[in-house]
Amino acid sequence: MTQPAVERFLAGVAQLGLRPEVREFDESTHTAAEAAAAIGCDVAAIVKSLLFEADGAPLLVLASGPNRVDTAALGARLGAEIGKADAAAVKQATGYSIGAVPPLGHVVPLRTVFDESLLELPVVWAAAGSPTAVFAIAPDELARLTGAEIVRIS
Repeated sequence: MTQPAVERFLAGVAQLGLRPEVREFDESTHTAAEAAAAIGCDVAAIVKSLLFEADGAPLLVLASGPNRVDTAALGARLGAEIGKADAAAVKQATGYSIGAVPPLGHVVPLRTVFDESLLELPVVWAAAGSPTAVFAIAPDELARLTGAEIVRIS
């Protein structure tokens, strides 16, 4: 049975014309390493949906699994002061809890930046609203659907 958060994700992305096949696991896919192990893919193919604040406004960073966001470098590229959002801010901006945040289909559109290294892969996997649910998508399609700015994040 599909979880309510996953159903909410599917309803949100359907408005974008996306109907992904969601894979739900018994084990956690909360972290990039856990997701890669469950799926059987390289950790680089996992999209981490990380919420930051850019000059106080929500900024969603879609990062490849092993990559860490260099907030100073990213801030310089975007011309903004970047800080990490807390759990309450993540839930308020996206409607989802940390570890379950999908890269798109949020209640309101979010300014999004996209880790350029994701474009080197044929398929990436991202959270589908739950810490045990993921979906696959071509990275260029994900970048297009999110309206993301493609940047180097590290």
